[in-house]
Amino acid sequence: MSAGGATPRRALLVCNAKARNGGFSLDAVRDILRQGGIEPVEASGDCTDVITAHASGVDLVILGGGDGTMNAAAAALVQTGLPLGILPLGTANDLARSLGIPLDPLAAARLITTAEARPVDLGWVNGHYYFNVASIGFSAELAGELTAESKKTWGVLGYAVAAVRVLRRVRPFTVTIEHDGQVEKVTTIQASVGNGRHYGGGMTVEEGATVDDGKLDFYSLEVAHWWRLLALLPALRRGTHGRAQDVRAFKTTEVRLATRKPRPVNTDGELTTYTPAHFKVVPKVLRIFAPEPEARPGRFLPI
Repeated sequence: MSAGGATPRRALLVCNAKARNGGFSLDAVRDILRQGGIEPVEASGDCTDVITAHASGVDLVILGGGDGTMNAAAAALVQTGLPLGILPLGTANDLARSLGIPLDPLAAARLITTAEARPVDLGWVNGHYYFNVASIGFSAELAGELTAESKKTWGVLGYAVAAVRVLRRVRPFTVTIEHDGQVEKVTTIQASVGNGRHYGGGMTVEEGATVDDGKLDFYSLEVAHWWRLLALLPALRRGTHGRAQDVRAFKTTEVRLATRKPRPVNTDGELTTYTPAHFKVVPKVLRIFAPEPEARPGRFLPI
């Protein structure tokens, strides 16, 4: 029995040992959860299989890991309808940042015991769900370059190290964009379709984007030279790049991208499918324990 005599909620607790901080001791986390009326049920293995196998015996799922871990579990969470608690143990933890979840795992555990499970949107591309952003071009090449070892060694700096290597070989390509009754053919080095707010270890999809606005934020970097990407970096971090003349940006709920040859699509840091790619937003399909929406980044913008 929990404090106050109430029957404790049961939480499936799954941690990705390969995450950057996957070796974090869970002893204090277990204590915090139990003090907050949650009894952890621990399991390991493939996220989809584990969540599906335990769904009938638990009230929520708590995942320890980074954005890749959350991405891997998305389909099973949607299928079972179980709410998600996040222990940020990854490199960038962009979803946690977007939701205003503390990056300290112990503070995040306390939040799970007190916060409401709030509805969020998911992005969807060719049958794959994603939380943060999906991209083709430079970002997908970067995802292919990053290794678990480099992220564990360098942390967020690993993104910058890999980006320098990828920049030397990045080349523009042609993509056909179909959305809202329009068809455009453009030359770009990256096309991204964001669902959340943050991605890529500190980049911002769009300055006003949130994970529950029912919209996708598209942008295409139609730059003539790779060095222009460096000049855009401050705007990419703030989410104001859509104002630049060589960046195409718009909001939508559905978009299709086609390329002459199939190109890999990066979803939350993992290469999961190829073009042609059909993207859409799935509104409020999942619940996550998080601070109230008004406290999230981007909810109120400076005037």
